[in-house]
Amino acid sequence: MTQPISQTQIYLSKRLRVTVPAGRGGAAPALVATAVKNLQALGFGLKAPLLERLKSQSDTEVIEWYNSVLPVLQEMVGAHRQFNPMYPNFPSQVMAASEAELFFNAMTHYFGFHLSDALGDPSLVVLPKYEKEDRPPLEESLEIRWIDLGDEEDFDSIFTSLAASNGSLSEPDKEVLRWFATNRDVQPLLPPQIPQKETLAVLVASMDEKECLIGQVKTATDVLRVAVAMSGGDVSLAQSTKFRCFSKRERRFLLACLEQAGGSCTEDMLRWKDRWVRLGERLHPGDFKHRFPRSLASFDTLRNDLPYRTYNSRVEQSIIDGDTKNTVSLLIQRPGEFTRRLDHLLRTGSESSRVLQSFFEVADRVSTPVLLQAWGHFRGRNSIRYRAFFPKGNAAKVQLAETSLPPISTETVQSATDGIRQVLVQRFSSLPALGKCFIDERLKEQIVPFSQRSASRALKTVARGSSFALPEGDTVRFFCWWKNIDSSEECDSRVDIDLSASLFDNKWEHSADIAYYNLRAGECYHSGDITSAPNGACEFIDISLQWVLSRNARYVVMSVLCFTGQPFTSTPECFGGWMMRQGPNSGEVFEPRAVIDKVDLTAPSRACVPVIIDAVERRVYWADVGHKSRSQINNAARNSVGFSQIGKSIVELNKPTLYELFAMHVDARGEHVTTPEEANTVFGVNDGAITAFDGDKILSGFMT
Repeated sequence: MTQPISQTQIYLSKRLRVTVPAGRGGAAPALVATAVKNLQALGFGLKAPLLERLKSQSDTEVIEWYNSVLPVLQEMVGAHRQFNPMYPNFPSQVMAASEAELFFNAMTHYFGFHLSDALGDPSLVVLPKYEKEDRPPLEESLEIRWIDLGDEEDFDSIFTSLAASNGSLSEPDKEVLRWFATNRDVQPLLPPQIPQKETLAVLVASMDEKECLIGQVKTATDVLRVAVAMSGGDVSLAQSTKFRCFSKRERRFLLACLEQAGGSCTEDMLRWKDRWVRLGERLHPGDFKHRFPRSLASFDTLRNDLPYRTYNSRVEQSIIDGDTKNTVSLLIQRPGEFTRRLDHLLRTGSESSRVLQSFFEVADRVSTPVLLQAWGHFRGRNSIRYRAFFPKGNAAKVQLAETSLPPISTETVQSATDGIRQVLVQRFSSLPALGKCFIDERLKEQIVPFSQRSASRALKTVARGSSFALPEGDTVRFFCWWKNIDSSEECDSRVDIDLSASLFDNKWEHSADIAYYNLRAGECYHSGDITSAPNGACEFIDISLQWVLSRNARYVVMSVLCFTGQPFTSTPECFGGWMMRQGPNSGEVFEPRAVIDKVDLTAPSRACVPVIIDAVERRVYWADVGHKSRSQINNAARNSVGFSQIGKSIVELNKPTLYELFAMHVDARGEHVTTPEEANTVFGVNDGAITAFDGDKILSGFMT
């Protein structure tokens, strides 16, 4: 059962800060030093302002503070669980074991899980018993994550930034919004506009005083999202929702929102006709026919299949007729739709100059995310090899198209690219001045986080396709931890999670797997296949980058798969991650301070790819993508084609980067400088006024 989040958890995960009130002193220096030392073992350090504030506390206050942050930080890196792999002296034990020993242990273990399934007792699964040997201490140079002192105003700004984000939010971020709506008076914290309709729906559903947001619910689809959110459904509308019964007050609220929607209300409702018909059965608009007559008329059109010619049908017919003039005259009425159809018009019509001219007359009315994605599309339109699509919904999926688009002249593509950028720069010029700005070149590898709705909770969350240089060392260590389903909740309670690594060459041809069926491949090792976790279980994989290169492989795809078939959403807890190890046999097998990233696996899928390693360029790509495994035997070998498709999609993703976005802002309202020391505003990867991990700040302050 998921524990409710707390203020401490929110502030640490979003800003890596804590609030500590000023005290009267008295804390023993040794006590403060002990707290600092213990947190360093998890990979966290305390900045000077926080350290000084702790020194002003009493012993009791320091202990209370330490006990409040410790479980949060442990969970952030995965140290809140015990890691007991099948081979406790991994990896040396797997290196030295004979094939007969590995085979005998595996067969004994598999016999145990068959017996446990037959008798319905997961505890009967047998694991080999080995004495854990002493290991040399970990003496590697590791990056420290610094925790700073914050305050209540800064903490409350998290809500404002999330609410003002011009992009879909992840479920963890929506959970933060719900926490604020439940525990704070959020009306004073609301931004002037809530641009993202999914966010608006979540807020309306979470707030008791919903009426303060009625003016921002502007279309029938907005109303539908609100009703879905109030029913606990998917606000992206990718999946249908079973609407709950609404109170009379809630019915009046939803119908009032619908009544004041724009003139295209009926057309919007026709886009989701079946869902509106089912929602109408809950709203009973006839009960309020005199108060909300327009809404009742729209429901009558849907229920009785009355004739209604939609805007989209007129546009489609105009395109079929080849009437560019009429098509453009229709599309300028809806600039966002014009943007989405611009490429199609430019490649199918003969009046590209006229189309572009008409588009730029209304482009300033298009939202920033749509314009920025259009700019990214045209910027690389004639050179990209693959096009990746991330379908809308709560499940992180990707589709890859390798076919090229019909040609458009280089001049037309360049005109579209330059013109869209000019519109964006002009828009950004109205925002507050930034002064002298330094932009870290490494932000060229960071993708703009347009849509995070399916992003998992992670120690470090960035947009899919973003990449980072690997730290020093030759060994990448993957890990995962999971627990069985409570047998009282489900008869099929045993959960068998498999950690795997698939190797691919430069052309994404499959080379090898390190998995439960192949514990050793050259200098890569698996810690042993555990098939049941009544008290929690874990698996590790060590990847030698030098050995990967020696067999002419390049990419390493980390995957976590559920062999017993349950989706990750069914498990009480499942997470994975990776660390970089210079001495694989030093330190503990799981060293919290060596963890580079940790991700909670909660997707409605039974296969997930958290990260991809490029051994040639020594880079790690953030994937966090689920895979719909169709094979009854769900392992890496059966999914190698799907993993190669995911790999191509992520590694060659053609999306606008944070460097490009920030450069537009600096062109519009700042001055470029070459060093951070001479800058008023620093855009960095890990440090600066805005970093690659400040997703809510980017979406609220730089995507407006």
